[in-house]
Amino acid sequence: MAWQAQRGLRFIALAAHAWLLLAAFDLARHAGFSHICSWLRRLRPASRRSWAGADDIVWAVDEACVWYVKRAACLQRSAVATWLLRRHGLRAETVIGCRPLPFESHAWVEVDGRVVNDRPQYQNAFTVLDRL
Repeated sequence: MAWQAQRGLRFIALAAHAWLLLAAFDLARHAGFSHICSWLRRLRPASRRSWAGADDIVWAVDEACVWYVKRAACLQRSAVATWLLRRHGLRAETVIGCRPLPFESHAWVEVDGRVVNDRPQYQNAFTVLDRL
């Protein structure tokens, strides 16, 4: 039973970390999109994997978004997920794509080429503009 409580506390801490990163993103976006891009490009994956897997981290970001003060758009969710995934030793990329008709842009996260925070169809439905 003690290990279950500890695991629960880890998930709560992970969701709280994601919530703080959502707030940090909102503060950083006032510096401009290029600032956010360079922030993501500089962050390398941790040398060691942690206890949290991709599904755990995506869950934490989703949970943090439920409790966040405003609706988090796809770029914000993806940037936060990428940051946490890399901090936990996973090789994650935020992918930004668009389609011309009807015009739509979207951001999602891939780990080793697999979409982890959204629908896999986005890989084929959108033209990739950048990988961060």
